Amino acid sequence: MAPEARLKLVFRNGVTALCAGAVALLSFSLGAEAARRHYRSHQHHVPEVAALPPRALPYPQLPLPFEIPGAQYLPLVWADVKGWSDDDHLAAYKTFRASCRSINAQTGAAESKALGASLSEPCRAAKTLDLTDDAKAKTFFEDNFSPLRISRLGEPDGFVTGYYEPVLDGSRTQTDIYNVPVYRRPSNLFVRGYNQASVSLPNKGAVYRKIGRRKLVPYYDRGEIEDGKIAGRGLEIAWLKDPTDLLFAQIQGSARIKFDDGATLRLNYDSYNGYPYTAVGRILIERGIIPKEEMSMQKIREWMAQNPDGAKELRRQNRSYIFFREVNLSDKDEAVGAQGIPLTAGRSIAVDKSLHVYGTPFFIEGELPIDSERAKTPFHRLMIAQDTGSAIIGPARADLYFGAGQDAGRVSGRLRHAMHFVMLVPKSLDPGVRAARLPVPDPRPSEKIAKLFPQTDPVKDSAKPAAAAAAVTPGKGETVAVANPIPLPAPRPVIEPVREPRRHPKSRPHQQ
Repeated sequence: MAPEARLKLVFRNGVTALCAGAVALLSFSLGAEAARRHYRSHQHHVPEVAALPPRALPYPQLPLPFEIPGAQYLPLVWADVKGWSDDDHLAAYKTFRASCRSINAQTGAAESKALGASLSEPCRAAKTLDLTDDAKAKTFFEDNFSPLRISRLGEPDGFVTGYYEPVLDGSRTQTDIYNVPVYRRPSNLFVRGYNQASVSLPNKGAVYRKIGRRKLVPYYDRGEIEDGKIAGRGLEIAWLKDPTDLLFAQIQGSARIKFDDGATLRLNYDSYNGYPYTAVGRILIERGIIPKEEMSMQKIREWMAQNPDGAKELRRQNRSYIFFREVNLSDKDEAVGAQGIPLTAGRSIAVDKSLHVYGTPFFIEGELPIDSERAKTPFHRLMIAQDTGSAIIGPARADLYFGAGQDAGRVSGRLRHAMHFVMLVPKSLDPGVRAARLPVPDPRPSEKIAKLFPQTDPVKDSAKPAAAAAAVTPGKGETVAVANPIPLPAPRPVIEPVREPRRHPKSRPHQQ
């Protein structure tokens, strides 16, 4: 056959084979598409099961019977409260009744704290009871309250310090001797949520200096104020001799200033500059200047008097600064606490207002250096929460008020002690009574699941040693569900690359 004829035949056969392959591929594609359509039209869809409505469990929607953040508490009986029968309950009742005047006058919404408005019930009862007998006062507290041991979470006891009202010499005008100003609140001090004319702004949170109508910047700190940033603006209420006197008056939150003419000016906390309080005593301890076991307010005063330059630097470590307001009180009246009523020496305490409600009774028990610095005087006394302070933080933290003057200052200045705290909770808020109304949760379904889904493997179980089998043997009346561990996937095989033999380059003839 001629070469041209042979080439035509090969070409014709190749085209025929290519057409046959295309027809076969097209037939396969059409068949696959038909199979897919058939599967879609005849597929049995699993009917959708309607989702079960969420079970209405009542207990997550009920408020807890009693909850104080960061606290642990233990219900007690009165017989377990050490020293309870030895206290002067009538004195505590009179102080509690004074707080009730403020509580009974409240008309707004209840406070969002653990006690809420529950104190209104015993206060209504106290309003009609003008008791004069200690036994009846003791019965009043036992009938209307339940004792609850309270402390910070993870700690066995609470912690107490003391405070008082300083009595200081001063002048209405600046002189060579009296040259330390006592300032009232500046008009450009601004706290969000409060009118600038409000009385007694909060002692926590941000405070700003208002510039113009809109601009707000942090207020001056202690160092800037002592350097004269607000001097000459007519804010001076009075003048003192020593900046240390002013520092301790600001720490206590109130003061009495006696003038040369015999008159007395009463000052009370009005606002602060927005910086957190820093304890100067703690700084002296950290620097190794005064040992912790010897620390007291008197020791701080002595060190500052002997080190004027160091005292200036130490004061500025506490950037917080307090502004005062004048209050119309006589010499016989005690200082007014944050609740708005006069405090009672030996019965009023300052507490953390973010956790507690004013008027709450706390029975505080332990030993304190009342008689002398090294004395361990038994202290078991029912105190009423009527005040607060920026350094008083925590569920079992209290500042005990001891009155006014040097003697009260000496006693309160040496208190830094752990004490037992028993909080008196109104019977209407008794955790045991309220918890009885909470429904019991469903029983654990472990027994049912163990019966329906037994997870046993006889082969593996027979290979276990007897000791391990005995360790999981359930006791009488117990059910143990044993689940096999989920098998791990087989490890991916390691495939090593096959090395091809290296080919030696062949010598190629040079192209001509």
